[in-house]
Amino acid sequence: MASQSTKKRIGTADWLLPSAFLVLILFVWEIITHFFSIPEFLLPGPMAIGKSIFSDRSVLLFHAGITLSEAVCGFIIANLFGVAVGTLFAYSKTLKRGLYPFAIALKTTPIIAIAPLFILWFGNGPISKIAAAAIISFFPAVVNTTRGLKSVSQDSLDLFKSFSAKSYQLFMKLRFPTALPYIFSALKISSSLAVVGAIVGEFVGANKGMGYFIIINYYHFEIVKVFSGVVVVALTGILFFGVISMIEKKVIFWAKIDE
Repeated sequence: MASQSTKKRIGTADWLLPSAFLVLILFVWEIITHFFSIPEFLLPGPMAIGKSIFSDRSVLLFHAGITLSEAVCGFIIANLFGVAVGTLFAYSKTLKRGLYPFAIALKTTPIIAIAPLFILWFGNGPISKIAAAAIISFFPAVVNTTRGLKSVSQDSLDLFKSFSAKSYQLFMKLRFPTALPYIFSALKISSSLAVVGAIVGEFVGANKGMGYFIIINYYHFEIVKVFSGVVVVALTGILFFGVISMIEKKVIFWAKIDE
């Protein structure tokens, strides 16, 4: 009973403290915009942004759904390939030495520089945005999977080998479970990056999605709507991250997860 009570108090603190800081920040922001008479086209206050979100809620939900679907598809593709490549790197030093520099080059190339090529190759539809989301989400899965699979202690390996464990048993029962915390760390990073990749793809060329909503309203100098779009994008990223965190707690329940 005591432990359950402690968990409830910790869980309450997890959302209560950030909520208190958020309210404080919004209050100070609103006061500053009124006190200094800052025009809305430079910095709208939270009240104006909130009203814009409420009035455009159906449009924002539509565009947010498009962006989230593109981000999720890119996220899944990137991490499936990332885990596979990371596994190959963990088992083959030759492949790692030969291909790892290309993975680094892909990571260090700004997605905004590649996105126009995706529009050229895949058109103006969702595939180009999915490709952008996948490219930007790929690297964390490769790095963390490789590190996780190689983090198994020699004592654990010797123990499994003493029971004549096969190679696939070593992988499925020892290496992969050990790597799961590393992989989920990559998934949480990739969840945010995938949203960024989809947005960048929509900036370059799209007729729907949150990137399209933001850039069109920017061109029309509807700055309040631009801010409302940015807020919805942030909430979308938080939602995606939260879902991955919940899945992590269910899948690797044995691991101590520090948030």
